[in-house]
Amino acid sequence: MTPTVSSPVGVLVMAYGGPNSLDEIPGYLADIREGRPTTPAVLEEITNNYRQIGGQSPLLEFSTRQMACVAERMEEVYPGRYRFYLGMRHWSPWIEDVVGQMLDDGIRQAVSIVLAPHYSALSIAKYHAKIADGLEMYRGDIDFSHVTDYHTADGLIQALANRVQMGLERWPEAEREKAHVILSAHSLPVRIIAMGDPYDDQMQETARLVAERAGLPDERWSWSYQSAGRSPEPWLGPQLPEHITALAGQDIRDIISIPVGFVSDHVEILYDIDIQAQAVASELGVRLERPPALNDDPLFINALAEEIERAAAKFE
Repeated sequence: MTPTVSSPVGVLVMAYGGPNSLDEIPGYLADIREGRPTTPAVLEEITNNYRQIGGQSPLLEFSTRQMACVAERMEEVYPGRYRFYLGMRHWSPWIEDVVGQMLDDGIRQAVSIVLAPHYSALSIAKYHAKIADGLEMYRGDIDFSHVTDYHTADGLIQALANRVQMGLERWPEAEREKAHVILSAHSLPVRIIAMGDPYDDQMQETARLVAERAGLPDERWSWSYQSAGRSPEPWLGPQLPEHITALAGQDIRDIISIPVGFVSDHVEILYDIDIQAQAVASELGVRLERPPALNDDPLFINALAEEIERAAAKFE
């Protein structure tokens, strides 16, 4: 039976954000770097990266579509129970401003979920801080129930395991046994290990679950980080280009790239894998294939919906 709801529960879906044009890149980088200057060389490098993927980030488009799919699914089950909002951490629509809109709309109870399945104090916690900043900025109060992670959600694992199969199907059946699968995610500074941060452990757990679900023996898959930041401190590795090089040194010439830490096709996939890593693979005589990211895969959408429903249970 559909519950009777006097006022909707807000659902704040959040993502990292990205520039909508090349002209927005300097401001976008300034926000990420918290005002620290960006060197002309780095600015030109990043601008060129975005130029090669079409001149803008597709993240807002994908995130909007993902939110719309979850909202549609939940409206079918719980008509009128939820009202959805999309906020970005580093670009418009800014999380803080979206929180202000939620207050204007009379939202008093809400679920927050980030379009990133793994928790870190350097990632998910930063989104929660933005929510707190928005509540302070607009002098309001919303009781938030945060989805902190969903790295073992069955729909997520199955959808990623399906990507492994999609990749394998790009080879003739008789040749699939020689394909090696690299599971990867965005790198973070090594210092998170000493902090006791769960990010690396959660990533490794997701990777193991995906490999098991896809039926991959240990020798047929490996782990890599990617997209390390431009700072002098050490970052978690191995980085994807170096890992591809190492595998080529083991005479592995067929590789499937499955980024398990990203849920849509944006710059860290479209450039870092499809262009940068692909160039390394090509030079080494390695065939590198990457199936599409999760995007609006119904299994992933259902996983998000289940996490939101679970978090909203505190309001019943």
